[in-house]
Amino acid sequence: MSRWRGSRTARRLAHLYVGLTLYGLSCALMVRAGIGLDPWDTFHQGLGKQTGWSMGVATIVVGAAVLLLWIPIRQRPGLGTVSNVVVIGVAMDASLALLPDVHGLGLQIPQMLAGVALNGAATGLYISARYGPGPRDGLMTGLHRRTGLSVRLVRTLIEVAVLASGWALGGAVGAGTVVYALAIGPLAQFFLRFFAIPEPPDAQPEPAGGPECDATPAR
Repeated sequence: MSRWRGSRTARRLAHLYVGLTLYGLSCALMVRAGIGLDPWDTFHQGLGKQTGWSMGVATIVVGAAVLLLWIPIRQRPGLGTVSNVVVIGVAMDASLALLPDVHGLGLQIPQMLAGVALNGAATGLYISARYGPGPRDGLMTGLHRRTGLSVRLVRTLIEVAVLASGWALGGAVGAGTVVYALAIGPLAQFFLRFFAIPEPPDAQPEPAGGPECDATPAR
């Protein structure tokens, strides 16, 4: 049994760190495609333009700031939470340094679609590890518990505010933003099931994202 548990722990850690790294790569693919980003990356890009920070640095700073908002809503971070703050930003900057911009819709659209699909797979990997939600997910579920509003309503309100702020700061909003909004939920649900890690024989099963976790990622 101890060997089985050790193997499962190694698999969970692999899911966490491979998933977070691929998440950063998927965001970079969408940035280089140049036809719209998800709401949070629209904000990160806009913030970076205003401050001179790279997108990865902006992602880390925003993640850390959101994590501070957990204190009044009594959320507790896990290994996955702290790793999320750092690894995605580092992976994004490393990927942006290697990936060139693409031009022409014949290249931009496939790259954007590849970024969205990879984002869904990365989400399935890192959430299936069950090491705690990302800072933005935790903010969403914490506000849900404190306010009594539905998870989806809280998520919508947060992401509309983030998207509007990012656009005002100069972040990219476009067809990729719409495609991401429509596709990421089904993709995340599929990959959560695909990458699910079996529970120990003596454990009670729980949802892959943890209690009250919406399968659509908010990081």
